[in-house]
This record gives sequence, structure tokens and C-alpha cells, in this order.
Amino acid sequence: MVSDSLIRRLERQAAVIRRHAIEIATEHVCHVGGALSIADVMAALYFHVLKVDPANPGWKGRDYFILSKGHTVLAFYSALAERGFFPVETLQAYEAKGGILAGHPTLKAPGVEVATGSLGHGLPIGVGIAIACRAEGAPNRVFVVMGDGEMQEGSVWEAALAAPRFGLDNLVAIIDHNRFQASNAVDNIIPVEPLADKWRAFRWDTVEIDGNDMAQVVAALESASGGPKAGRPMAIVAHTVKGKGVPCLENTPRAHYTRLTPEEAAEGLRGLEVTS
Repeated sequence: MVSDSLIRRLERQAAVIRRHAIEIATEHVCHVGGALSIADVMAALYFHVLKVDPANPGWKGRDYFILSKGHTVLAFYSALAERGFFPVETLQAYEAKGGILAGHPTLKAPGVEVATGSLGHGLPIGVGIAIACRAEGAPNRVFVVMGDGEMQEGSVWEAALAAPRFGLDNLVAIIDHNRFQASNAVDNIIPVEPLADKWRAFRWDTVEIDGNDMAQVVAALESASGGPKAGRPMAIVAHTVKGKGVPCLENTPRAHYTRLTPEEAAEGLRGLEVTS
């Protein structure tokens, strides 16, 4: 049973992640919409589920996290900073020349396992890490966050075929299903529905949730933490809102890559004050 106090704490943390993303997006043209849609998932992962140690990021017993949709790095950096991997003030140096926070994750930032950005690569890498952990008899788990537009990449489905073959029940794929990609709605580019049924057909233990409802996010991740069906990886299809928390951006193509006006940012920040 998920406690109300835990949910409230994680909701506040998600609000902090969104606040950082909004503040950065007032200074930079960036991929803010997808960062806002995955804030709840990132809060639940980094403040409840993942076994990580900011003082020792390479700790052998850690869980692995891969942000395959690397362009939504604002949420990732915000979670890492709030978790203590580097000072929160470092977020102000996003994309600074010579800095550690590039527009996509790189190994310069503490806590980043894999440099990502070319879509379709995260899950294959996650499969490889999960196989290595299994071969060593190690208890490490691997979590991969992907975008729904990324489901158009063939490499995703090659990896999805391989994971059940190797019995990777230490692997969890989370699909941020906000229904938008770079230039338009996913349905207007290459539709991917029925998405959950596809993962089930590929022999993944699959659940669908409201990815912006913290109670549902936590319940799904805890079920993964407790062990999916023996020998089967788990897929969580998280239905989310692109640009969640900034009304003018929500469910719009513009949310993918933009800069917020001061008025737009203020509206989003006011909403976060209510939720936190």
C-alpha cells in the first residue's frame, strides 16, 4: 500500500523538477515539453525507487538509469541535482561553454551512465547492461525511459525482441507516451498505436498508467522493483501530457522545443505553487 505521505513528498519533488525546467526554459531555447511530461516519473525514480549513491556514482551495486530520449535532459539534470549528484546551482550553467550540462546527457555530468540523444539507442544499451548483470549474478536493475516518437525506431523493437529471449526480468522500459514528437503529433507522423499491445506481443510484462498521477507511477515502479513475471522484462506505458504544468504548452507541437516568455513561465510557476 502506497502511503499518502510518500505520494505528497514525491509530488512536491516533481514540482521542484518542473520548476527547474521552467526556469531554464526562460533562458534557453530547449526541449522543455518532454521534460515536463516525465517529471513525475523522474521524481519517483530518483527519490524512491533507484538504488543510487551520489557520493559514489560508480557504486557496483547501483541500479542503472538510461534516458534514451536524451533531449528531455532538463528533468534528468534537475533530478540529479536535487538528489545530490552535483550542486543545484550548477543548473544555472546549463549549456554553458566548458560546463558539465550539455543539451543532451553526457558523461561530464555525475550520475549519467550513457550519453544519449540519437533516439533508439537507449534500450539496446539497457539490454546489454542487463545481460551483463545477469551473467555476473548481480542484483542490479536497469531502467530505460523512452519517448513514444522513439517507438518508430527499428532498433527499439530489435532490443524488445531480444530482452525476453534472455529472460531479462531485471530490465524496465518506461515509455513517455505524451503523443507528440519533434514536429507534430505522433499520429500525424507514424502512428504507434496500439502501443501497449505491441509490447505485450513482444512478451513484455506490460502495464498502462497515467504517468502524471504519482500514485499510479509509484505503484507501477514498485511492482517492477518487486520483480516482474519471472523471466520477462517490464514495460510501463505512461500516458502523459506534453508540457505538463505550463497551460499554453500542454498538448502542443510547440512544447517540444521552445523558449518560454516571462509571462508563460510565471503562469507555470504559479501553478506549481498550488501543487507544492
